[in-house]
Amino acid sequence: MFFCFLLLFVGCARFEPKPISAAHTAAELEGRSLTNAALKTFLEKNLQRELTNWPPARWDLDQLTLAAFYYHPDLAVARAQWNVAQAGDKTAGGRPNPTLSLTPGFDATHNPGLSPWFPGLSFDLPLETAGKRGHRIAIAEQLSESARFNLAAVAWQIRGNLRTRLLDFMAAYERRELLQGQLSIQEQIGTLLEQQAAVGAIAKSELASRRVALQKARLDLADAASQMIEARARVAEAVGIPLHVLDDAELALAPLKDFISPGDLTSAEVRRTALQNRADILGALADYAASQATLQLEIAKQYPDVHLNPGYQFDQGDNKWSLGFTFELPILNQNQGPIAEAAARRAEAAAKFNAVQAKALMEIERATAVLQVSGKNLATLQSLAEAQAQQREAVEAQLKAGALEQLDLLNARLEFTSAQLVQLDGQVKFQQAAAALEDAVQMPIALMKSSVIEPAPASAMKETKP
Repeated sequence: MFFCFLLLFVGCARFEPKPISAAHTAAELEGRSLTNAALKTFLEKNLQRELTNWPPARWDLDQLTLAAFYYHPDLAVARAQWNVAQAGDKTAGGRPNPTLSLTPGFDATHNPGLSPWFPGLSFDLPLETAGKRGHRIAIAEQLSESARFNLAAVAWQIRGNLRTRLLDFMAAYERRELLQGQLSIQEQIGTLLEQQAAVGAIAKSELASRRVALQKARLDLADAASQMIEARARVAEAVGIPLHVLDDAELALAPLKDFISPGDLTSAEVRRTALQNRADILGALADYAASQATLQLEIAKQYPDVHLNPGYQFDQGDNKWSLGFTFELPILNQNQGPIAEAAARRAEAAAKFNAVQAKALMEIERATAVLQVSGKNLATLQSLAEAQAQQREAVEAQLKAGALEQLDLLNARLEFTSAQLVQLDGQVKFQQAAAALEDAVQMPIALMKSSVIEPAPASAMKETKP
């Protein structure tokens, strides 16, 4: 008997402590880099190509997105939640164990020569009815699917946030370059005016406004440099790495001047696909399926489970066997309360699904409208910039002909630079609108333009700076 009990406990799990050290995890966070071999293997596996030059000289959106998938803590949490849900599949598929009861008895008035003891054994073998185990498995599988789609949604959020941060960085970089050129022109204008004032060609009072403009240009340039540093820090945060890791990494992104036709991104087919394949929509659909299976389980619980009770007793030399059946009598309680609750939760899950889909539709409609308006504004700004460029060329031609002075050319160049800054703002707003549409559809622009109709919440678009 002892040997039988020993066999029952051989396969039992053992507890293995895994303490967490704040100092150790902090050291791991600080030690993250974009050069380690494990990250290289991860990128090669997901890019499906060998990276001959490691680390890359320039990190594009595709590569940085995979690095974020490798490092970002939010994705690690979502993976852990999915693992928990998958473990629930095993719990749901488990069958109830039989029970063994030992009932030793003693007869105080036993006959002489007979043992006063009459030990007994009885078993309880539960038999589930009405497919309850299958319903539990269905619930667990749907909750696991919901956790999987949540993982995809988190992955998309990480990619979208990274794309936004890279856009902010590129905008700050372009703005700094333009302001640097504008400051150079302001300094040249100031030098010419100082010379004219020195010979009495103009009054010194006329220099005041130019000095204010020069000081403003210097402040704007310093502000742009500060924004660039902050944007770089936000890129590191979006990837999940320390800021110093980006010191030796060059960030690459498609130039902001690239113009994308809004018509390529707002087709009815793309919108319809998004309303059916967004990760949050599919997750809400899985939650509804789980609530449906829960209602089926509660309905099945109206039918009582059966317990087989075979028994044996050795009664003073007599071997006595018995076989009993036990089941609950659903007289006072027919599980109506849990059934009502499950039905209400199913209705709640249906309402949540409708709300998620309606929210997705509104996000797509809003992003589409903003993109179209931003595209029109950008086209207008491009036309104005082209007009300023033509005006500058005309002034250069007149200067060569001797009809104008150097100061006139510098003023024309200054106006052209100001027009470029305004155009840059329009380009940034258009790219932000395109990113918002990507987030609403949860599909990279590359796939929307090629009409690839597949859910791709964790995909990344390749972008490079020329």
